[in-house]
Amino acid sequence: MQKGLAAVILAAGKGTRMKSALSKVLHPICGQPMLYYPLEAARQAGFKQLKVVVGHQAEQVMEAFPDKDLTWIKQTDQLGTGHALMCAADSLRGYSGPLLLHCGDVPLLQPGTLQQLQNYHSQQKAAVTVLTAQMPNPQGYGRIIRDGEQILQIVEEKDASEEQRQVTEINAGTYLFDTAFVLSALKGLNKNNSQGEYYLTDIVAAAVTAGLKTRALCVEDPTEVMGINDRCQLAEAEVLMRWKINADLMFGGVSMTDPTTAYIDNGVEIGTDTTLNPNVHLRGKTSIGKNCIIETGVVVVDSEIADGTHLKAGSAIEESRIGPGCTIGPMAHLRPGTVLTGNNKIGNFVEMKKSVLGEKSQASHLSYIGDSEVGCNVNFGCGTITCNYDGVNKHKTTVEDDVFVGSDCQFIAPVTIGRNSLIAAGSTITKDVPPDSLALSRTEQKNIEGWRLRKQKKS
Repeated sequence: MQKGLAAVILAAGKGTRMKSALSKVLHPICGQPMLYYPLEAARQAGFKQLKVVVGHQAEQVMEAFPDKDLTWIKQTDQLGTGHALMCAADSLRGYSGPLLLHCGDVPLLQPGTLQQLQNYHSQQKAAVTVLTAQMPNPQGYGRIIRDGEQILQIVEEKDASEEQRQVTEINAGTYLFDTAFVLSALKGLNKNNSQGEYYLTDIVAAAVTAGLKTRALCVEDPTEVMGINDRCQLAEAEVLMRWKINADLMFGGVSMTDPTTAYIDNGVEIGTDTTLNPNVHLRGKTSIGKNCIIETGVVVVDSEIADGTHLKAGSAIEESRIGPGCTIGPMAHLRPGTVLTGNNKIGNFVEMKKSVLGEKSQASHLSYIGDSEVGCNVNFGCGTITCNYDGVNKHKTTVEDDVFVGSDCQFIAPVTIGRNSLIAAGSTITKDVPPDSLALSRTEQKNIEGWRLRKQKKS
């Protein structure tokens, strides 16, 4: 039997107003699917048994979250929130602690708020505790009808009277239940309402009828309980989430010229005294070290950037590891598998892919280095190309320490360049070069004097 507090997360809805082929709870917010945030909030608040009710695109949702601590429950027919909890009832048999019910399309709710809800529910010894918020414009939300601290009922807007619609305290859709009570009360739910669904909110009225305590905890920040129903709300949630991420980073010692234009995914790590300029995108499993400068328009995806690195404007880095003290760009492109050991310079319009550069090696401009292993103190002149693909297979170029490569050179892989060699400008290297050698591969220059003048006379 599973141990720990139990939570049921509702993620079965289609999300019709999203007008999308993708399940609503899989739409990304700051680099994570929407459902990630309610699950993580519940985990951090101490809920160990996580039961997720899925329906629309159930298989895709389950594939997106391979977490071993999740129990998946399928709701074949979406007949309301009450019906969703009915589907989870069998998985709760034998459980006697408080039961959290939370929605998978409410991504901004903080773990601390769930802990407050849990503490208040316990102190009040309530059968039902509802999370609520004060909304100046409560349109679309269920209204909280009180008698002092006791919650008498929650009325959905479609079923509310004109007087009830004036109430500004709304149901946030997150509850803590006494498990034994709620499982018993589910049996008494019916669909006698305007939507023909089993309303979970009717559980409150059932508790009142049974003479039990019903309570509400009103959140201080109503944006925490914002539900996502369309793409406008999705964008709004992204802005709010991004601001929280950026604020936490700035409080932790990161400088941002304009935090409203710093696009940083959830989970990205950035060291102190690093500066982010406008329009920077840091995505996925990315870490940035201390004392780095990230200029305008830089995009970094799933990469490690060590201390003291300077990423210049317009550079793109993906699935790469950058050592300390490197300078990259402007307009450099480091593709997957790139490793810079440290103190490297990769200049403008240089592309690297699946290559390792030893310490202090550099390619300052207009070069392509692919499928290569490069030693220390190597200089690639302008226009250097590793010709790694023969149309069928990729081949490796090896360049040992202290090699100097002149401008406009091509290495026809597979080829090895011995240490301390010099490759003359304009050379096409097709054979291995021994250490300490000069490699020169050019056709003999031929000058035909007076040719230009003769051509001009004929024309």
